[in-house]
Amino acid sequence: MTRLIVSVVVLLVIVVGALFFFAGRATEQPVTRVEKAVELGNLAG
Repeated sequence: MTRLIVSVVVLLVIVVGALFFFAGRATEQPVTRVEKAVELGNLAG
C-alpha cells in the first residue's frame, strides 16, 4: 500500500514539474500572439 502511495506522489511531482517546465518554455509564444492580434486590430481599425 505504501508503494502505491509513493508511486502516485512521484508521478504527480513529475507531471507538475513537466507542466511548469513547458509553461516556462512557452512564455514567449503568447507574447508574439498578442502582438500579432494587436497589429491585426490596428489594421482593421
